[in-house]
Amino acid sequence: MNASVREAGAAATGSGAGPHTGAGTDPQVWTGTWVAERLGVRLEDEELRGLLGLALRRNPKRAHLLVSTVLGKHVPQRPSAVLDAGRRLGERVRERLGAAEAARSVVLGFAETATGLGLTVAHGMGSRASALHSTRRPVPEVPRYGGFEEEHSHATSHLLLPEDPDALRTGAPLVLVDDELSTGRTVRNTVAALHAAHPRDRYVVAALVDTRGGADVASLEKFAAELGARIDVVALAAGRVGLPDDVLERGRELVAAHRDAPHPAPPPEARGTVRRVEADWPQGLPDGARHGFGPREQLRLEAALPGMAERVLSALDCLPAPPADGAPGTRAGGAPPRVLVLGNEELMYAPLMLAGELERRTEGRAEVRFSTTTRSPVLAVDDPGYAIRTALCFPAHDLPYHDGPGGAAGPHGPGPDGPVERYAYNIAGQGFDAVVAVVDSVGDTPALHAPGGLLDQLAGCVPEVALAVVPSYVPDGTAPRLPAPLHGPAFSSYAQDEVAWLLRDLSDVELEAPTEEREEAIQAGGAHYAESLPVEYQPSAEYQRLFHDALESAAERLARAVGTVTETVLAERGPRPVLVSLARAGTPVGVLMRRWARYAHGLDLPHYAVSIVRGRGIDSNALAYLAAHHDPADVVFVDGWTGKGAITHELFQALAAHPRFDPEPAVLADPGSCVRTFGTREDFLIPSACLNSTVSGLISRTVLRADLVGPHDFHGAKFYRELSGSDLSGHFVDTVSARFPAVRADAARDAAAAASADRTPTWAGWRAVEEISEAYGIGDVNLIKPGVGETTRVLLRRVPWRILARRDAGTDLDHVRLLAAQRGVPVEEVDELPYRCVGIVHPRYTRGATGADGKAAR
Repeated sequence: MNASVREAGAAATGSGAGPHTGAGTDPQVWTGTWVAERLGVRLEDEELRGLLGLALRRNPKRAHLLVSTVLGKHVPQRPSAVLDAGRRLGERVRERLGAAEAARSVVLGFAETATGLGLTVAHGMGSRASALHSTRRPVPEVPRYGGFEEEHSHATSHLLLPEDPDALRTGAPLVLVDDELSTGRTVRNTVAALHAAHPRDRYVVAALVDTRGGADVASLEKFAAELGARIDVVALAAGRVGLPDDVLERGRELVAAHRDAPHPAPPPEARGTVRRVEADWPQGLPDGARHGFGPREQLRLEAALPGMAERVLSALDCLPAPPADGAPGTRAGGAPPRVLVLGNEELMYAPLMLAGELERRTEGRAEVRFSTTTRSPVLAVDDPGYAIRTALCFPAHDLPYHDGPGGAAGPHGPGPDGPVERYAYNIAGQGFDAVVAVVDSVGDTPALHAPGGLLDQLAGCVPEVALAVVPSYVPDGTAPRLPAPLHGPAFSSYAQDEVAWLLRDLSDVELEAPTEEREEAIQAGGAHYAESLPVEYQPSAEYQRLFHDALESAAERLARAVGTVTETVLAERGPRPVLVSLARAGTPVGVLMRRWARYAHGLDLPHYAVSIVRGRGIDSNALAYLAAHHDPADVVFVDGWTGKGAITHELFQALAAHPRFDPEPAVLADPGSCVRTFGTREDFLIPSACLNSTVSGLISRTVLRADLVGPHDFHGAKFYRELSGSDLSGHFVDTVSARFPAVRADAARDAAAAASADRTPTWAGWRAVEEISEAYGIGDVNLIKPGVGETTRVLLRRVPWRILARRDAGTDLDHVRLLAAQRGVPVEEVDELPYRCVGIVHPRYTRGATGADGKAAR
């Protein structure tokens, strides 16, 4: 049979699929009506009608096809609806197993329909194991773990090719994911094969719909009893599918009577353009779960999606940039352009995630839909009550040619693993302005580009076709593992259980540079502040006395703020949060919050320290470690205080690509009004800001430099063991912790009051910084450091220009005045400052610069 566009009649046009309708259909007409009336198939539950349409198979083993409207396979659907269906199914699995069991469960999706669904379920249920999907594509380099048969399918054989076979040898529950559970035979075959290789106590079958009859339910229960294991079934909808006794015969007759004829190819001048888009896929990132895909891979994919989406959008002529007035771009007739992201058979998850990112970025400017090609041969009938309106048929492009009938080599003979024809449904005549075809490199063959191939077929249907090729991942045994956390006393002076540092130890590397040299390089654009370290400040005896006096006077206020923010976190972010402090200013606060939770509630909370770098983002490998060991929803990022909110803003930006993490940090003090979760909004002296490493576990600032930190490393830092004689880290947290009993009642009242208060951030601090920058002619808000803590940092680490001090600041600024005097920096008394003080880094600094009169920066 020649490759062709198959249609049953005139092309249908429409606005596209909603959550429960097929492409180009009247939403008032159920897309199973045509088959139900002619074949006698009945869906005996309204919930099923909301998720399914019906079509006729070209398959002698089964007459009808349940066509999911939320799977993203045969029916183009909004990516957000596809992802939401998988998430909801995953949440039901989590409810059935419980959070702890769900977290350690292994997920296996069935090819080809549930390769993407399996991963969305895994993330929805909070699995921290590497998910896998079966495959029909042999990979000679990867040993076969096992296989099983799908008896009713057009292509029956499934292979399991995990990169890490031990992932399937744990005692954790195994979750089997498919789009539908119709008889349970495939499940029984799969469980029997896997149980023989590695027995386990519990299995869960998760499907979008469960349409088994009573006999099939009983068969699965009997099978589980014989196996000695528990098998649960969860689904978004369940109900019976009623079939007439002669369904196969009637189905064959209907297919013969309505066999669609090839649609004539359009004239050459009407054909669309085809262009290649470089996706810039991250090196070494698997293209799906054929060999395993876990939290680390998910984090890497999420981080890469914004860039990939922008490259795709820039290649589409149908999607102009938004006009200056913000009005949405439109096509003829006023409707926004319609863009389809088309995955390729088992390659569903990566295209789905890309489609989701495109949908978010083009909201109001385009209608983005998602579907994939398939091996499944289905009759196309152009009727609003039928789920498959149009069909494209083309030669397979990801397999070698097989011997055809009579031994003649060619692309149309049956291969050993199924028919060599492939299909794409509901694209022709559906009003798409562009199709983004996503294939893996194994499928980027001459057959893909040949006349009659997939790209040629698409160009006959839509004005624009963009091809994005994802490298096919083949394990080579060198996949790096996540590094292990560092602990004291080997790394840091904190006790081992106080904090786990997700950092790389760079203690033996010379990273320090004179402050003036660093400042000049940073402001000249020749270096980033995270590429070197300032020389550690060695406080004078007078300054140390100021620190001890400040700690003694502020300890109770600090303890109360620690209690308030910890109680708020426990009440609003879950009973067992995972504290993740932003190294290093947040780390003493994280230690104190952990101590409060143990003191007040007997909780032993995990506490990690991670690196975040302004302009570079948060450590993605640290996020991957957290996602692999904890539910990201439980993670609470902790910092010491907010200044103008630069790091808060950086955190929100960095986590925008990782929606499972909550970017809202918890801070001890929020004078800039940048966050909702805080101990106080007063700008007061937090004594830990007075010192550097000697109050932060003897750990340096974090370092991010390409020659020291590889792509699979955590960001780096140094442990200053040589400063142990001056270390006050333990003294600081012990002094504050000792005040917990005295402030427990006050902290509880403060947290209760905060719960009912309007804590919406006003970002007043950022506005104040902009005003100061304008008034003093600075021109760069990054050189304005508001608040006691940030001003102290300017004096300790940067080249300060001047200090602005509020007239009524009092003794909270004694240490600031002392440091300013030691460095010869003027302190200017001002009124109506929202902070107690503001430090200004020397603008346009060079080592030849002198003091300024307030106008030198202009």
